Amino acid sequence: MGHDFTQISVLGLGAMGGAIARAWLAAGYETTVWNRTSSRAEPLVAEGARAAATAAEAVAASGLVVVCLLDDASVGEALADADLAGKDLVNITTGTPGEACDRAAWATGRGARYLDGGIMAVPPMIGVPGSGAYVFYSGSEELFTERRAALGVPAAARYVGDDAGSAALHDVALLSAMTGMFAGMAHAFALMRDAASPGEFAPLLIEWLTAMVASADGMAAHLESGDYTSGVTSNLAMMVQGNRTLLRTAEEQGVSPELLTPFMSLMERRLADGHPDEGTTGVVDLLTK
Repeated sequence: MGHDFTQISVLGLGAMGGAIARAWLAAGYETTVWNRTSSRAEPLVAEGARAAATAAEAVAASGLVVVCLLDDASVGEALADADLAGKDLVNITTGTPGEACDRAAWATGRGARYLDGGIMAVPPMIGVPGSGAYVFYSGSEELFTERRAALGVPAAARYVGDDAGSAALHDVALLSAMTGMFAGMAHAFALMRDAASPGEFAPLLIEWLTAMVASADGMAAHLESGDYTSGVTSNLAMMVQGNRTLLRTAEEQGVSPELLTPFMSLMERRLADGHPDEGTTGVVDLLTK
């Protein structure tokens, strides 16, 4: 199968799709763009892009087709009439692992090679060297290898396996950890609201959380070995006892404990199951059983 590596079509010109298309334009790629609201394409056309009248026309224009739409249903609608035979379809629309696997089967059934992507960046980071932006990709390793140079232009490209759902799963796992961290930060700021200025407290919070993230290595080691007690300094019995102080302090300060209590309840369950010498790794078992 021959492929033209200078031409790229981008479907979806929201904040992220527009930034990605702009990065390829700046790198010298012949970029065809399409958006349901056609006026979104005008700034990119002014920068050298070619606007396609329909999604099918955009697909026909290039061997590499990148889709960045609202959701999986939008992908199906946009590509319903497109001829995907012989195309390299890269779907960086946010979705679930299950949706990615279903879309991969749908695309390959129509003759395309398929990669799914999870974007670990916000639009202002795209196309900016050193910004830290990257995209998880999963699906066709052959496609990833052949198109890696182009895929690496808007953001660094990280391949995470031939299971098409792997990129979305990595994406959501990291975002889920971030969500939990934000919950802890919100509770901490609420406690300190009347005691110190947020600006004074923030450096302490950053320093503390930065030190704590290293505990992920210990949790990983526990999960790999099956020994959840190895290297534990603050065991579950101690932490559950300490949680009472956290809750009493929240009550004294007039702060709701609702962001903390779900995790604390799991810790109590694990302790009640007879694991006082573990750290918190056993909570993973409670979540996955």
